[in-house]
Amino acid sequence: MSEFALEFLGISCTFKARDNAAQRYTAVADTTLRIRAGEFVSVVGPTGCGKSTLLNIGAGLMEPSAGAVKVFGQPLQGINTRAGYMFQTEALMPWRSALDNVMAGLQYRGVADGAARQQAQSWLERVGLGGFGDRYPHQLSGGMRKRAALAQVLVLDPDIILMDEPFSALDIQTRQLMENEVLDLWAAKKKAVLFITHDLDEAIAMSDRVVVLSAGPGTHPMGEFEIDLPRPRNVAEVRTEPRFVELHRQIWDVLRDEVLKGYAQQLKKVA
Repeated sequence: MSEFALEFLGISCTFKARDNAAQRYTAVADTTLRIRAGEFVSVVGPTGCGKSTLLNIGAGLMEPSAGAVKVFGQPLQGINTRAGYMFQTEALMPWRSALDNVMAGLQYRGVADGAARQQAQSWLERVGLGGFGDRYPHQLSGGMRKRAALAQVLVLDPDIILMDEPFSALDIQTRQLMENEVLDLWAAKKKAVLFITHDLDEAIAMSDRVVVLSAGPGTHPMGEFEIDLPRPRNVAEVRTEPRFVELHRQIWDVLRDEVLKGYAQQLKKVA
């Protein structure tokens, strides 16, 4: 078996303009990125640089214009069935209770209702929602909905977890609780994680490796940084460590210019 859970090999992704088929925009260009089995990798970059595009390609929701994706050494064809995807906005069905939402994926896979319900309840308890299985999404706080969405992904026991800025809408206290929750659950099973975030502090605190993407168009990796902070980590406490501050400075030195380029491009679009 390949040591890499997920590989992006020479990936490019070009879109045609809706109102002008001759006009094209290259979101991602000649990008190679590998995530080892059990590795937690975060990707940071300017707004609109193609981070989510890369994640969608890894999930099999989008085909690249060029290059290839491999999952545990095998070419990806269609949906990545070995991956679980946690979106920026939770994908909870409003007409289903928290328990029914978590068990839905198991039911779609043919798991009997009784077994699916038992597994879903177990995961709700793991994420601190054991007593809230009968609540509907509108009856849950933002943090509780994120916990339910996390259980919804993890109950399927994916080998790869794809996360697209899952905590960006939460207040800082709830966000840090969720970050620690994810790290605890990840440490228990050591799945491969590809984590997209705008928050450099979050990326460093959670990851084994941080990848910096350039500003678009033609996004590509600008640098990779090994995060050698000891584990287990508390995301709030680790930020005060001298090594964290040093890593932040090193990565920000690379990221800062790309953020400024991305900001300038956004201003041009508005103008």
